Amino acid sequence: MMFVTQMAFNTFLFFFGLCWIFLNRRHFLLMLVGIEVVLLSLVLSFSIFAVFFDDNIGIVFSIFILAVAAAESATGLALIILCYRTKGTIAITTRQALKS
Repeated sequence: MMFVTQMAFNTFLFFFGLCWIFLNRRHFLLMLVGIEVVLLSLVLSFSIFAVFFDDNIGIVFSIFILAVAAAESATGLALIILCYRTKGTIAITTRQALKS
């Protein structure tokens, strides 16, 4: 019963993150937050399955996903700083300036 409750919460968290990404398409920082929520729900899912099946591979994947999420956050924040320095705003409509 506990497994089903945890997976239901995890599924809710995953779809909440997806909705967050698609509803905040104009704000780059809020899109990054949505991506982080999705990645953290994946970490939670791998951790739940690792505990349920008594397997440590899920924990290893969780650590790997956390490392990827940290790298994604650092890259995204660097892009935000670059966009702010060049255009003076972080609106997603000015992302065309990064292509040149």
